Amino acid sequence: MGSTIKTIDIAGGVPLSSGQTVPVWKSALDVLCIVVSAPLWLPLMLLLMLVTRLASPGPVFYRQRRVGLGGRQFLIWKFRTMKVSAETETHERYFEELMRTNCVMTKLDANGDPRLAPFGRILRASGLDELPQIFNVLAGDMSLVGPRPCLPNEFANYEPWQRKRVNALPGLTGLWQVNGKNKTTFNDMIRMDLAYANNMSLLLDMKIMLKTAGVIAREVFECHQESRRARHPYSP
Repeated sequence: MGSTIKTIDIAGGVPLSSGQTVPVWKSALDVLCIVVSAPLWLPLMLLLMLVTRLASPGPVFYRQRRVGLGGRQFLIWKFRTMKVSAETETHERYFEELMRTNCVMTKLDANGDPRLAPFGRILRASGLDELPQIFNVLAGDMSLVGPRPCLPNEFANYEPWQRKRVNALPGLTGLWQVNGKNKTTFNDMIRMDLAYANNMSLLLDMKIMLKTAGVIAREVFECHQESRRARHPYSP
């Protein structure tokens, strides 16, 4: 059993299916994990709100329209990691090129980006900029585990087989995040998302959650090492 959401393909204007079902166990697991872990994530969120406010003038949060379950659009919440005046077209064009060439999905800001606010790079590298999406999970737009929600213009350029990734509720983390992430290609990501959608289970969600902590720690360490090499290029 589960709740069913009737949805529309935003690119073609036709139903992707007769409806998308969210398993009851998935919603229950999300709420349970969020409530149990609140003593950990809530103080961290408050700290990051303070850091973001002090480090760069402007709003603490950034909202962006994304594509969710079955093609339904919603507003995603993130910590703002870029300066208020920063343009976003560069990122959009870069991702379109990654989709077209199917090369390794290295982050555009891997070697620094002048558009980033102070602490923006570490937040993005660690994935902590996504922490406010806990409220998207509580609202039912996302799950803790699932494919990352894409931008509407990206979804409009998907091939028919790639659009099937929206048959699963989007998540904060997922199979792609714990299996290579930015060392994989766009099509690799899509195939992992489809594999998750086709094999979704309570056990798989729990395994992905446990692996995510290790992945975040490794990415923070790698980001620190890259920053150190950039500051001291001739040090051993």
